[in-house]
Amino acid sequence: MATEESANPKPVLTEGAISIHNFSEKILEQVVHFHVMKMKDCFFLWVGATPNLSNLAVAMCSKFDSVPLSTLVLGDTSDTTSNSLAQRLAKKTKKQVFVSHNIPITETNLALLIENRIKKEMELLPDKF
Repeated sequence: MATEESANPKPVLTEGAISIHNFSEKILEQVVHFHVMKMKDCFFLWVGATPNLSNLAVAMCSKFDSVPLSTLVLGDTSDTTSNSLAQRLAKKTKKQVFVSHNIPITETNLALLIENRIKKEMELLPDKF
C-alpha cells in the first residue's frame, strides 16, 4: 500500500539541477510574464512582455554591508530597475539573484505592482525561488 508521500514524491533538486517556474499577470492593462530558474543557492528572474533580454543585473548579500552588492552585467546603466529589484530580492531571500526586467516603466506604479506580484508568488510558492 503506497503512502501519500511515496505516491506523490516531491521532485528533489539535485546538485547542478535547475527548476523552472513561469507565471503571468495582467498589470495595468499589460500582460507581464515572469520566468524563474531556480538553481542551487540562487535564482534567475526574467520579467517582460515580449521575448527580450535587454538587461541583466546580479545581486548578493555581503557580510560587510547590510545592503546587498549588485552590478549591471548587461544593458543601459541609466536604467536601475533590474539592479534595484535584484538587491531587494537578494536581501529578502539571502540568495544570489539575477534579474532581467524588460518592461518599460510608463506608469509610476508599474514597477511597484510588478515587484508586489513577484513577492506574492514567492509567498505562495517559496520552493520555486
